[in-house]
Amino acid sequence: MRDEEAALDIVQDAMLRLSERYGDGPVAELPPLFQRILQNAIRDWFRRQKVRSLWMTPFSSLGPAHAIDDDHDPLETLQVADGSNAPEQPAEHLEQSQALEIIEQEISRLPPRQREAFVLRYWEELDVAETALAMGCSEGSVKTHCSRAVHALAAALKGRGITLP
Repeated sequence: MRDEEAALDIVQDAMLRLSERYGDGPVAELPPLFQRILQNAIRDWFRRQKVRSLWMTPFSSLGPAHAIDDDHDPLETLQVADGSNAPEQPAEHLEQSQALEIIEQEISRLPPRQREAFVLRYWEELDVAETALAMGCSEGSVKTHCSRAVHALAAALKGRGITLP
């Protein structure tokens, strides 16, 4: 994982899932079940990181050039109260506002279920099961909606001149 805190969170979540779903089961079956739950949780974490990094790359141009802080939230630039996060040059400000507007437009054009799944999974950081519960659908549906949303957004943004790495 290369991130001890994330690894501990994943193990803890896997243990909770095991106890919630299989706490009544035979003790001999618990180790293989835990391994499977843990492997799935790790895969889900890497998938979320991949998609998040894909979508955060366009946002990296929205923050000040000197910001190296990992906790910087690019969406905070939309709510500048004191001007501290405001771009120094008018051209930078225009570019940032145009990029945000395009991204917002393309997210709003997604079908409602895809938009809901995308926002819950990648912005609210809910896992597949939590997203499925919130949306009232199966985990498979959540995965399908997220995949379709990511592909549609990537194509739409590319068509509008925003390229992703």
